[in-house]
Amino acid sequence: MTQYQPNNPLIVQSDRTLLVEVGNPRYEDCREAIATFAELEKSPEHIHTYRITPLSLWNARAAGMPYEEMATALTEFTKFEVPQNVLVDIRDLVNRYGRLRLVREGDRLVLEGDDPALIAEVRSQKRSHLLFREALDACRLDVPLLNRGRVKQALLKLGWPVEDLAGYTPGTELSVDLRNPTLGGRSFDLRRYQIEAVENFWVGGSERGGSGVLVLPCGAGKTVIGLAAMARISAQTLVLVTGITAARQWRSEILDKTSLTAAEVAEYSGEAKTLAPVTIATYQVMTYRKPGSRKAHETAEDDQAMLDQFPHLEVFSAQDWGLIIYDEVHLLPAPVFRITAEIQARRRLGLTATLVREDGREEDVFSLIGPKKYDVPWRVLEKQGWIAEASCTEVRVPMDPDRRMDYAVAERREKYRIASTNSRKLDIVDRLVQRHEGDHVLIIGQYLDQLDEVAKRFSAPIITGKTASRERDRLYEEFRQGNIRVLVVSKVANFSIDLPDANVAIQISGTFGSRQEEAQRLGRILRPKGPGNSAHFYSIVTRDTVDQDFGMHRQLFLTEQGYHYEILDGEEVHA
Repeated sequence: MTQYQPNNPLIVQSDRTLLVEVGNPRYEDCREAIATFAELEKSPEHIHTYRITPLSLWNARAAGMPYEEMATALTEFTKFEVPQNVLVDIRDLVNRYGRLRLVREGDRLVLEGDDPALIAEVRSQKRSHLLFREALDACRLDVPLLNRGRVKQALLKLGWPVEDLAGYTPGTELSVDLRNPTLGGRSFDLRRYQIEAVENFWVGGSERGGSGVLVLPCGAGKTVIGLAAMARISAQTLVLVTGITAARQWRSEILDKTSLTAAEVAEYSGEAKTLAPVTIATYQVMTYRKPGSRKAHETAEDDQAMLDQFPHLEVFSAQDWGLIIYDEVHLLPAPVFRITAEIQARRRLGLTATLVREDGREEDVFSLIGPKKYDVPWRVLEKQGWIAEASCTEVRVPMDPDRRMDYAVAERREKYRIASTNSRKLDIVDRLVQRHEGDHVLIIGQYLDQLDEVAKRFSAPIITGKTASRERDRLYEEFRQGNIRVLVVSKVANFSIDLPDANVAIQISGTFGSRQEEAQRLGRILRPKGPGNSAHFYSIVTRDTVDQDFGMHRQLFLTEQGYHYEILDGEEVHA
């Protein structure tokens, strides 16, 4: 029996909830040990709450973490004896991964397992029985090729994650080599963690590799990892990105750092629709809905209806792709999930800074893109100097007295707008901009009228969804060159925008309690800086309102990554 260890920070509860004391000297080590297989749920000042879930365990197992390592992490840091049922539950759940396997037998796709009773169980379930043709024997079921993704989705919902060992079509061969130096004449070598990430995805070219998600911080070079994967596979590649600016940055990186020529790399977006051996398509164009098209349902019989409704999804089958890269996979739109279920024979690589999805579809990422194959904490790369050191501060301000009654009687959604656009925030922005005079400052918000007011106040340029892509690119470049020191941006700048010199972000409003948005906004300022030049992330919220409540939820992301954030009263902020 484990003795009471009062100096440890962890309490493990029988419902698989973990409580961690923030002020304990061993907090950092404990957090790093459990974060791989437990999900953070709450992060108030003194006690953080994690929960061990089946999906968190299966992602950790798929990334190579064995049960023994999880059990050791709990027993090493616990104050009290770990409840025996928790260890048994973890062991049993971890051991479920791989008990069912999809394999190829000639031209046939087969679901196999070692337990006839388990095979009989999954075949008899209402959710999954229509997905199989017949039982080949007591331990093997015949699966139609097009049901490969649907079987994985259905069985995961039943609590049985399938290990997909059915392999992949190689795709049309395409020679891709990494340059050193780059086309621009700079020295270029992959960092150790980038090499590890690609190798964990590739797994020697075996059927155990070729699909999965790599989780790395913004600024860690996820695009470079994508290029390295392309070079490893050397086949025609479809890259899906968040928008036109991101598409052009990907194309620029590909041409600068690989042997591919301009004719071999095309953009498929709202502005250009061309195909090439490497095609970069935006999520927006892929989910363009044809006016008047009938609604497609999530059934096998509605494939044509799906394409009638979203005609550009045909790009997925337009060429013999050997690799499909999903940039910012945590934003993958539902129609792209649907078509991805049909193309499970293609290698699939997801890139993201966080697996958290605001729509709760983390299970679909696991089933259809693949499990997490590599994860490196933000603070680890910060300590190694690959991303900038960051200080995170929440500033709380009172509600404008003139709006207090409006706020009190408003519906909840309108309450958030009133609190988010509180005019008292502008005085704090004033002081912070003065404090960081000479720095590269991004002022980020959700509401356009608020952003317009801020832009006028500081005579600063503004980028919103209405800004033409050419003008966006010009302003981003002016900011990179230092000709613009303060740039006001809406949520269009959350994703895949490379602004390496940005070192201050002031968040004045956000998308409710979005952790993924917090990840992206912090990521805007984490590109490596010069010695002694750290990054500063400020979030201004209205005290005692839903704005503050949602801010607490967004802070979960900061805590997950090991960041401590300071909370200041507005009166404590000085220029």
